[in-house]
Amino acid sequence: MERNRKNKIDEKVLALAKKIWDYHHLNHIPEKSECILVLGSHDIRVAERGIRLFQEGMAPYLLFSGRRGMLTRYWEKTEAEQFARIAKKAGVPGDRILIENRSVNTGENVRFSYRLLAERGMIPRKLILVQKPYMERRAYATFLKQWPEKEVTVFVTSPELSFEEYPTAEISLEQVIHIMVGDLQRIREYPQRGFQIEQNIPDKVWNAWLELVHRGFTKYLIL
Repeated sequence: MERNRKNKIDEKVLALAKKIWDYHHLNHIPEKSECILVLGSHDIRVAERGIRLFQEGMAPYLLFSGRRGMLTRYWEKTEAEQFARIAKKAGVPGDRILIENRSVNTGENVRFSYRLLAERGMIPRKLILVQKPYMERRAYATFLKQWPEKEVTVFVTSPELSFEEYPTAEISLEQVIHIMVGDLQRIREYPQRGFQIEQNIPDKVWNAWLELVHRGFTKYLIL
């Protein structure tokens, strides 16, 4: 497959992409919890969402997780450290911030964060998980597979932005579509590899995926 050419984004592509965007959203309503786990990324709006939840009194601790990824490999600090710095500037007390800065994928985010909390005797019964909008479902499926303690309720949330509002100069619409297509493939394939729990994919969503792949949105597909 040719994975680097520029893809035409017309009304049909937008409609197909919106179906996948909507599927990735879980529409959880967070409840007061014992910890807010913010997964690191290149999108600082994820950090801002976690900070806002903390400031609203939704949990007493903010845990930032993540080392560096493909889009953050040139950052001076790890994703977790960068997010923690944003939180401190926003007024979050340092003793309410926890940092897990070794994980390089979502499974490690979950396992390493659990280990950090366990070492402090802080295993939560309720937890808010913050991720990018188009990665909510995969984060949820990964969490339920990789979190060792099964007596936990998790609420997944993300920056409160629509599909139309989400892209920026740094995160283009085309890139978002490529990533969503790649994530949907992972939701289908990763349970067989032991990375996630199964998630039902409606036919209309998978058919949208097939059409977008046919149209060349293949940059982040796994082999």
